[in-house]
Amino acid sequence: MKKLLIGTAMAAMISGAAHAETIGVSMALFDDNFLTVLRGGMQSHADGMENVTLQIEDAQNDVSRQQSQIQNFIASGVDAIIVNPVDTDATAAISKIAADANIPLVYVNRQPANVDELPDRQAFVASDEKESGTLQTQEVCKLLNGKGKAVVMMGELSNQAARVRTQDIKDVIATDACKGIEIVEEQTANWSRTQGADLMTNWLSAGIEFDAVIANNDEMAIGAIQALKSGGRSMDSVIIAGIDATQDALAAMEAGDLDVTVFQNAAGQGQGAVDAALKLARNEPIEKKTFVPFELVTPANLAEYQAKN
Repeated sequence: MKKLLIGTAMAAMISGAAHAETIGVSMALFDDNFLTVLRGGMQSHADGMENVTLQIEDAQNDVSRQQSQIQNFIASGVDAIIVNPVDTDATAAISKIAADANIPLVYVNRQPANVDELPDRQAFVASDEKESGTLQTQEVCKLLNGKGKAVVMMGELSNQAARVRTQDIKDVIATDACKGIEIVEEQTANWSRTQGADLMTNWLSAGIEFDAVIANNDEMAIGAIQALKSGGRSMDSVIIAGIDATQDALAAMEAGDLDVTVFQNAAGQGQGAVDAALKLARNEPIEKKTFVPFELVTPANLAEYQAKN
């Protein structure tokens, strides 16, 4: 009887171990407010599942480091990999590494350059960037009554989201309702609050005149706000727009400093990426692309998004 019980217990342990799943996650950068929420969404979702473990690494904005992390995940025998790419133009090599090892791969948040040629057992989970800058700039246009001067703060130029969001801005301004708006300056501040503040300080020092700041993300918009305040400019005299609806951005909007942002559901993207990775690992069918909608945030609906955070 004892032998039977021991044998049953060991079989249960082996069965449980067989169902345990590990997902390797390579994040472009830990030190980023939006990506921190994205990472937290993945972790909390996995924590709510039985026998699912995430191994999360920080690529520190280094393409080579990210590729090494993926190779290490494969060597350690993970069941699937999630990548938030450092450089969206470098993803073909990452896809090949995973495909050659027959390990499922999911890109999250940042659209890989090879998104339309992803190998089998690879997918992409994010939000459609064509919505983000479009919603943002349409609201800026409305607030400016279709006329004025704008400066544009761009994210990292190696990043697909920065390029698309900037093009969104130009596409909206080219419409009849908004063609009275002129872009007087556009430069990158690399998604950074500090660099956003420095860039705005430079523009102010150069005597650049503008009625609106359209930033590819909230961090740069907040940096612009800090520099404008330090320069003595009244926040009532300028429209400030960002993207992501981070907690800091919502606080800036409540304070009357930020006029527009666009909610990108970081936690939702993180959950979707984990679900996609598990389905691929289990050979279950999924869509190659999954998009979580963007949502416009203004002072009028601010409370709704504060409640979400």
